[in-house]
Amino acid sequence: MNRRQAIVAAGTSLAGMTLLGNTANADKHKHHHHHHELGSHFEKCAKACADCQIECSTCHAHCVSHVAGGHKSHLSTLKLCADCSDICGVAASIVSRGGPLSVDICKVCADACDKCAEACEKFPDDKVMQACAKSCRKCAKACRDMIKHAH
Repeated sequence: MNRRQAIVAAGTSLAGMTLLGNTANADKHKHHHHHHELGSHFEKCAKACADCQIECSTCHAHCVSHVAGGHKSHLSTLKLCADCSDICGVAASIVSRGGPLSVDICKVCADACDKCAEACEKFPDDKVMQACAKSCRKCAKACRDMIKHAH
């Protein structure tokens, strides 16, 4: 190979490596963007679950006081709020670390939140129960959004 051929070959190799490097960087950027977008959905979901855990625990304590005062109509809501609070807490923990069971727990969490919200909405004049219902609806939506983006 003469000097001219060697220079052309080296230039071609360099151009090819630059092109491959740019393609790899583009793929890396695209992957990073998808990972960041997915991470954002996981983060929003974990936060909504943690917030809902607090609201459900607050509502549970609220219902305990109503039941203790003789209002038996709060008994089933009391139980749902306790269960929903526990499920939301577990979901927040698993989703915040991107665990492999994130989708599974979020399916359960969204369903629990729907049931809890429905029960709390039966008391439209009770601000604590309405706050719980609102938080449950927000959490269920965040869980379903995360599930959509995880697949």
